[in-house]
Amino acid sequence: MSEYFKVTSCKTLDAFRGELEKAKIDIGLAEGTQHLASPIQCAGHRFANRWAILPMEGWDCMADGTPGEFTRRRWLHFAQSGAKLLFGTEAAAVIHSGRSNPRQLMIADHTMPALRELVTQMRATHRNQFGSDSGELVIGLQLTHSGRFSHPNEAMKLEPKTAYAHVLLDEKFHCSPADVVSDGELDDIVEHFIHAAELAQEAGFDFVDIKHAHGYLGHELLTSYDRSGRYGGSFENRTRFFTSIADGIKANSPGLGIASRVSLFDIFPFVKGADGTGIPMHWPAGKPYPYAFGGDGTGKGMDPDLKETVQLIELMRKHGAELICATIGSPYYNVHMQRPAYYPVSDGYQMPEHPLYNVSRHLAAARRIKELCPGVRLIASGLTCLQEYLPNAAEYAIAHGIADFAGIGRMVLSYPEFCADVLAGKTLNRCRICRTFGDCTNAPRAGMISGCYPLDPFYKEKPEAVRLRECKKALR
Repeated sequence: MSEYFKVTSCKTLDAFRGELEKAKIDIGLAEGTQHLASPIQCAGHRFANRWAILPMEGWDCMADGTPGEFTRRRWLHFAQSGAKLLFGTEAAAVIHSGRSNPRQLMIADHTMPALRELVTQMRATHRNQFGSDSGELVIGLQLTHSGRFSHPNEAMKLEPKTAYAHVLLDEKFHCSPADVVSDGELDDIVEHFIHAAELAQEAGFDFVDIKHAHGYLGHELLTSYDRSGRYGGSFENRTRFFTSIADGIKANSPGLGIASRVSLFDIFPFVKGADGTGIPMHWPAGKPYPYAFGGDGTGKGMDPDLKETVQLIELMRKHGAELICATIGSPYYNVHMQRPAYYPVSDGYQMPEHPLYNVSRHLAAARRIKELCPGVRLIASGLTCLQEYLPNAAEYAIAHGIADFAGIGRMVLSYPEFCADVLAGKTLNRCRICRTFGDCTNAPRAGMISGCYPLDPFYKEKPEAVRLRECKKALR
């Protein structure tokens, strides 16, 4: 990593601009908060500012999927963040077998009352913090099925549900053709999504996010070209999962908003090379790579026209999706692109390219979608690696129509008041700014609750902090 300049080495905005220019990384930066603080009317709501909190997986719910005390703490921090859009709040599994981990939140009949109570507390907390005249707080819940990456039971054994036999991902994650879900199973999962949305509406959420990102089931189905039956082959079939869920929600939960987090484009899966740096998995030279949705066919980059991505987003809008959250890639097989960071996670690899280059890829994809899908309301993501200069990039993106909202995830774990401090023009607390150490991922990988162990005193004092340090030492 020594050849990559670090954000912390740049003491001024001009110095940061200069380093980006030298590295040929295209990230626009602007001063002020005029556009971040501007209201916008969309999706049936008036948002008083352009910040959005992105959905995450906390690994801190109860074994039955009910939110726990740590979940409640995080969600109330979201309500105090200053953002008016909580896009998805948390990744909530719609069925036990689709949980990414045995402590993932579930949206089910038995968890709905606790979720309703927590949503009520969030709204009250927001009013107490900012006043009743500060504008509406819009809260969503992300509905998901982890598909290939399902680890639903306490043993943390992979129990994959795959969309099709993928030659590279089956090798990387030790899956087999026997793990491919049948059409009948997919029909049942669709019904669980529809019922989950009914429960979310009863719990008081304003909208649901039907997740189509990061290699999870909905996203993987988009490249099920080789699959037979009603969910594979044609574009209509590969998007049937989304349209069936969305149409079911509209029929069964009138008035509930629909949104989707979408990986706009994908690339080859990466593995750790001999020197610890990420390298793409082997694929025959010159042979088109069909499994990177939104890709250019080489497995290396984005289709400049994002042809199928545009088709998907227009289809989503036709079926009721009013907000699209833009992301790219997957944290499981190309983490350097999906979650740009200076420090690799415990089961990851050293960055094969400057992490800020991959921030620019997120923004470039968002910009292209805004150009190709006029009228779409888009949330940008992948910004946390910009650290103290995140507000400058967010202001630029909103001012120049690259996105309608600036989304943040990891940053709000270490610095819950980040959005409010930026909007108030306060000097940022450098001691709370996320430096992408990765411990919010390293802890769950080691079977512990997720949190910012380096910067949040609450987690720093937990026994898990000691265990985490020991686990990291053992991996060195």
